[in-house]
Amino acid sequence: MIVDGPVERRPEVRIDRSDVGRRVSVRRISEFVDERPVFRDSIGVLTWWDDHGLTVVPRTGEPVSFPERLLVAGKTVPLFPARRAPLPAATPVELQRTAGRGWPAVENEALGAWTLRASAGFTRRANSVQALGDPGLPLPRALDAVRAWYAARGLPAYVEVLTPGSPDDLRAELDRLGVRYAPTLVRTAPLAGLTRIGGGHDRVRLARTAGPDWMSVYRRVGADPAVEEAARQVLHGGPSVWFAHVPGAPGQPPLAIGRCVIDGPWACFGAIEVQPHARRAGLATAVMAVLAARAAEEGATGAYLQVEAENAGAIALYDELGFTTSHTYHYALLPQA
Repeated sequence: MIVDGPVERRPEVRIDRSDVGRRVSVRRISEFVDERPVFRDSIGVLTWWDDHGLTVVPRTGEPVSFPERLLVAGKTVPLFPARRAPLPAATPVELQRTAGRGWPAVENEALGAWTLRASAGFTRRANSVQALGDPGLPLPRALDAVRAWYAARGLPAYVEVLTPGSPDDLRAELDRLGVRYAPTLVRTAPLAGLTRIGGGHDRVRLARTAGPDWMSVYRRVGADPAVEEAARQVLHGGPSVWFAHVPGAPGQPPLAIGRCVIDGPWACFGAIEVQPHARRAGLATAVMAVLAARAAEEGATGAYLQVEAENAGAIALYDELGFTTSHTYHYALLPQA
């Protein structure tokens, strides 16, 4: 039978609500058989604990939720001990498609093998054409269709251009027509090494959603409600999304934040931001290490990120962490017809 009466708290419970966001090991009573308790153990991220109960997200499978009265043992545990593994094989086009799934636009429409993406103007990545493969139309007609699609939404028509990766005729035509914007490096590294960087890992908390405090530190969202809603949809989209933060003082916003999307063997890192007064204390590396450990726990072995080519400080940090450049991309703005 399922337990429905009170269960006495045991001294083996060494976690409390302040540990939400940390990796824990818990034991709970799942049922009684012949009046004897049946215990179940779970290891994973403690994502919720309130008057209704606890939720633990294990390495695989569905989240485990149960009433607090059924908790008989619990403790925090170290980060997942990721094993060293080679970088997953991927061409620039394959990796860029993976990146597209990790930053999914609010609106997507296929044009042959191209993907037109719109998200109320929130980031060029979610408001540009991912022009990978054949659009199914002669190039001039395809670009006219792109112009019309974005004009109907009141957005500029940006095309994402890979080097290497995009067809030569497309690159040549866009170089003739447009102006280059935001050249960006796509950088990769084996994941296991990131789990061992820095210290202060116990200060980082994980969550499945970006709450108001997290969003208050993220600097890419303005005051427009439509853009804010689009940002929330994009940020929470992807195969397996985790948000990290380092709590600030009571009543204050987080000191640092980060986001990770796990997609098979790859983990994408982004939105790594540290409050100006908290910089140079290792918080960015702590956030990345904890996110990397969670990604490794879900089976990822490779890390990638996107960094603008002009961001010398970030590039230097990623150099130290073992990242190398896979490919580059930029955006071409199509002139209006």
